[in-house]
Amino acid sequence: MSKLKRFIYKALVFIMLFPIALVVIGKFVDPPIWGWKIHRTLFPPSDYPSQSTHLWVELSAISKNAQLAVIASEDQTFPQHIGVDLNAILMVVKQSGSDGPNRGASTITQQTAKNVYLFPAHSFIRKGIELYFSVLMELIWGKSRILEVYLNVIEFGPGLYGIEAASQNYFAIPASRLSAQQAAQLVAVLPNPYKIKANPMSQYVYERSHWITKQMRQLGMGTLNQL
Repeated sequence: MSKLKRFIYKALVFIMLFPIALVVIGKFVDPPIWGWKIHRTLFPPSDYPSQSTHLWVELSAISKNAQLAVIASEDQTFPQHIGVDLNAILMVVKQSGSDGPNRGASTITQQTAKNVYLFPAHSFIRKGIELYFSVLMELIWGKSRILEVYLNVIEFGPGLYGIEAASQNYFAIPASRLSAQQAAQLVAVLPNPYKIKANPMSQYVYERSHWITKQMRQLGMGTLNQL
């Protein structure tokens, strides 16, 4: 029994400390591969290309329009929260069935944790792990690093990863030169990048990008100074 207790204790310590080590490394090392991309490679959708495209850039090389657009669209309380939106999580739990949560209510921090460290799944266990990583990232990385990693790993189309690759693919310009409208068009595809394209604009992208640019004006560039 004592050996079993020691084993359980060591296992719990490992479970708690291993994510901390991963997050500390992630603060300084740009991930060459991440959970979401690994899953796509191992279990590719029918329209997944034979080769993916990804170009990493620092946050300073990403247009402030793109930074603000993703906050305006995905998580307007990003500068203030601690990585999670507790009210949204409680609502998800309340509306979930026996198979786990049926929607995300995820902050940018949670989406980054999910993309980098985890795999797609709908379960309370995975959600709990995601929350743990999210809090660690807020404490260790800080907002600017979280936003930088998020903009570099999210998928903007089949096998098209990161804002730089997406900017060059859709507009033939670097991410540093994205206008507010172009940034809004790119961010508009995030709910379903396999069915929605930033350019040429569909009616949905036109309406969604118009809403995003309106939110950007209301938030203002001063939002980025809070990160």
